[in-house]
Amino acid sequence: MRDSLRQKAVEVCDKKIAQKGDNVGISFYAFFKNKNDTPEILMEAARWWIETHRLDHFEKAVKIKSMIEKGE
Repeated sequence: MRDSLRQKAVEVCDKKIAQKGDNVGISFYAFFKNKNDTPEILMEAARWWIETHRLDHFEKAVKIKSMIEKGE
């Protein structure tokens, strides 16, 4: 996953955790605007989430943040 996407994902996780606590769930769609203006980056996130890690549609934001920070 490219660095800019990793940074954005961590920012989104931090924001969601701050708003709703450690049990908040997210999907990779949370990293994007409603308008799909960067399909290649969306697919990169989808591959990381679905193909590489076989994650459920919703996962805990703390789990995703931890995985990203570890470089998984």
